[in-house]
Amino acid sequence: MAHCVTCGVELHPERAERYDYCPRRECREENAKPLTIAAVAVNKAADQYLVLNDQAKEDLAAGKYQGQRKSSSVTDGPRHKRARTPSPTRKPTRHPPTPQRPRPSWTKSQEDLALIYSTRGMRPDEIAERLGVSRYTVTQMVLAAKSRVKL
Repeated sequence: MAHCVTCGVELHPERAERYDYCPRRECREENAKPLTIAAVAVNKAADQYLVLNDQAKEDLAAGKYQGQRKSSSVTDGPRHKRARTPSPTRKPTRHPPTPQRPRPSWTKSQEDLALIYSTRGMRPDEIAERLGVSRYTVTQMVLAAKSRVKL
């Protein structure tokens, strides 16, 4: 019969197949080793995770989990693009590029909260800590909110 390496209690045979310590909290905390988990394929539909053991590390180094669409080293050869010939009856039209305003990196509700906190007298550092953003972002949010809402 197997015994716990920490406290000496007899282990259940099924537990002894995988572990050499008992399930008591003290023994687990002393003997359990954390596993390293890696995200190998992340997309909108489903993420895939992998426990990093020696075999998985070798596979990652060899490029086994590399996306074929993203890596040219995984494909069979260089991709050839078809050359498009312009249609003789159609002239290429060129429109001047429209200047795009950069989208803010915060939500409207965050902007509203930043304005409320600012009007109550909170400093940008305090607001940034509460909202989890940088002080610069807070000042940009307050300025945008003030231009949107005329105080």
